[in-house]
Amino acid sequence: MARKIAIAFLVLLLGGAGVARADRIKDLAEVAGVRSNPLVGYGLVVGLSGTGDGNSSLTRQSMRSIISRLGLETEPGELDARNAAAVMVTAELSPFIKPGQQMDITVSTVGKAKSLQGGTLLMTPLMGADGEVYAIAQGNLVVGGFGVRGGDGSSLTVNVPTVGRVPGGGTVERAVSSSFLDAEYLVLNLRRNDFSTAAAVADGVNATFGGDVAVAIDGTSVRVRVPSDPAQRVAFMGLLENIEVAPAEPPAQVIVNARSGTIVIGGNVKVTPAAVTHGSLTVRVNEDFNVDQGATVVNGPGGTVVAPGDPVVTPDTRIDVQQDPARAFVFDPGISLASLVDAINAVGASPADLVAILEALHRAGALRAELIVI
Repeated sequence: MARKIAIAFLVLLLGGAGVARADRIKDLAEVAGVRSNPLVGYGLVVGLSGTGDGNSSLTRQSMRSIISRLGLETEPGELDARNAAAVMVTAELSPFIKPGQQMDITVSTVGKAKSLQGGTLLMTPLMGADGEVYAIAQGNLVVGGFGVRGGDGSSLTVNVPTVGRVPGGGTVERAVSSSFLDAEYLVLNLRRNDFSTAAAVADGVNATFGGDVAVAIDGTSVRVRVPSDPAQRVAFMGLLENIEVAPAEPPAQVIVNARSGTIVIGGNVKVTPAAVTHGSLTVRVNEDFNVDQGATVVNGPGGTVVAPGDPVVTPDTRIDVQQDPARAFVFDPGISLASLVDAINAVGASPADLVAILEALHRAGALRAELIVI
């Protein structure tokens, strides 16, 4: 019953896909070139309470390198990395962020460290894909997990203690150049490729600003002419991204997650005339053995003597076959999503049975939708 209610709710949710609705352009598209950039760096976390990398040569080498830059000399054998850990530091450089601004960073262990709880990240340069340094990271870690270990080798770990964050721990040192203030045109890239939606976005922009301000290039991109005065571009983009557009209905699709049994059926799915028979065949094989005591009969002068022999093992196999009566249902021409789900619910199909039915309908050409298995 709960499964039928869930599928019925899905029908109600997707049944309104044909109703025209308006979305803002900022929810449908993004400006080409205006994106975040990933940063990465290698660093060292110190101040751990014996949960570090231990005798890892990589960590000890890193500690020696940092100490030497501070004007001190030491031998690798004199260093103990139980309170230190080698880590990778990652961050996202937001668009238009300026030098001196701060951002959050994530720290992850690369060695044998058991936990980063209570650690401090030492100054770490963060590089972009071009190898240039764009930010510097440093600060105290916030770790959401923890782990404990007993003397007998037992342990308990909650969440992930080997990954931590430093809120505001990254300081931007270099800004990423952008053509936002220089380009004559800006390009809007739709998050979902659709020619009808691209045309609707172009029409919505032209209806607001007039003329041929926007031109749909293809099913993904819309080129927009922006004001030549850089001071007016921000206000222009503020108006542009809040224009409401009615996107086109999505294509008819059936998404099947074969691992979890989750099935999502789009609101535009149709089925041509078809008949489906649903049934189940159960075969049970019980393997058993019958053991009888063997005997040896010897006839001699004193009479007949029966001596115990080797046991005799006889296989005993029983096969039971149970087949539920098959139930058939017929799809009329142009059946809707609600009728399709009701018909499948009526035969009590499990998620695995539903996947088999949909695949068979798609193979027969009766399912007018794209079947996607993930």
